[in-house]
Amino acid sequence: RERWSTILFCFLWGASLAVIAALFLEIILDISISISFTSADDFTLLTVILIAPFAEEIAKPMALRTKTVRRSLQELEDGLIYGAVAGLGFSATENLFYGWSFLSEGLTVFIILMSIRSIGGCLLHASATALTGYGYTKSLLFNTSRIRVIPYFLLAFFIHGLYNFLVSWEEPGVLMSLGAALLVVYLVIKLVRYKIRTLDMLNL
Repeated sequence: RERWSTILFCFLWGASLAVIAALFLEIILDISISISFTSADDFTLLTVILIAPFAEEIAKPMALRTKTVRRSLQELEDGLIYGAVAGLGFSATENLFYGWSFLSEGLTVFIILMSIRSIGGCLLHASATALTGYGYTKSLLFNTSRIRVIPYFLLAFFIHGLYNFLVSWEEPGVLMSLGAALLVVYLVIKLVRYKIRTLDMLNL
């Protein structure tokens, strides 16, 4: 069973250091790439679907590389669980920032937007980071090259970017775009939960 102290560490990592690291990396990438764009709208879209997901999906699973977590990675499902927890920590802080900005919209809008953010954001960050965590743990336990983590990171990056694209896609309508985004992360988190249960039964 996973240690509660390690779970807490992963959550706090995601809620603090991962947020700071992702923000720092995003600023660097924004400055480096913005000079190539003349359209503010195009650059904003690039930030939403590429830069932000890239920075965040690098920062969150770094919790698993720390000595505190690495020594607790004894089974494959540990990577899924600790990765998901780090993602939830990140989502908690992100939701606080969004919640603060939503307050000016009025109580009703605040409740609606925060409900959507709480569900979608938590599912997204938990599932995406779980994938990279699984890939890292697999490479660690099987003593293979860390390069083999890259496909799992790219999958997490793709899911994150797709989610951000869908929630910002206005043409089909807000409800349809939001519904599609929530469906994507729901299916991914279902896959993660299924994988955890399967690995737990197999004791891998």
